Amino acid sequence: MPQRPFHGAKLLLMNHGRMLTLLRDDLAHIPFPAHWDLPGGGREGDELPVTCALRELSEELGLHFPSTRVQGRAFPSHQDPGMVSWLFTGMISKAEIARIRLGDEGQEWRMMAVADYLCHPRAIPHFQGWIRALL
Repeated sequence: MPQRPFHGAKLLLMNHGRMLTLLRDDLAHIPFPAHWDLPGGGREGDELPVTCALRELSEELGLHFPSTRVQGRAFPSHQDPGMVSWLFTGMISKAEIARIRLGDEGQEWRMMAVADYLCHPRAIPHFQGWIRALL
């Protein structure tokens, strides 16, 4: 994966037509408060995109995936024009879903039907577009 300036990385983890989502905290100082998000977040230091996504997955939901389980694609960054953000896709098993533990960010997590996310009024709009582009 080429190293390009990037803002952050997200994960689209699927199981039988459902995707792992995280309800963002309802805080005025964060982008998209109380919206349904994908696991992931901002880059720290000089980490690679996949490292960023998997670190955030561990911090937010207590899951540990090897990088070989996901594939990534860069999209124009919504927050930082001129940079990219990454979306990594992969599968999540029932056993892994059962091990999810909410970290210190977010109000709740949910396995949400992809179709429901794509029309949800509190889904993050640019992620809806990214998912549509992939599917």
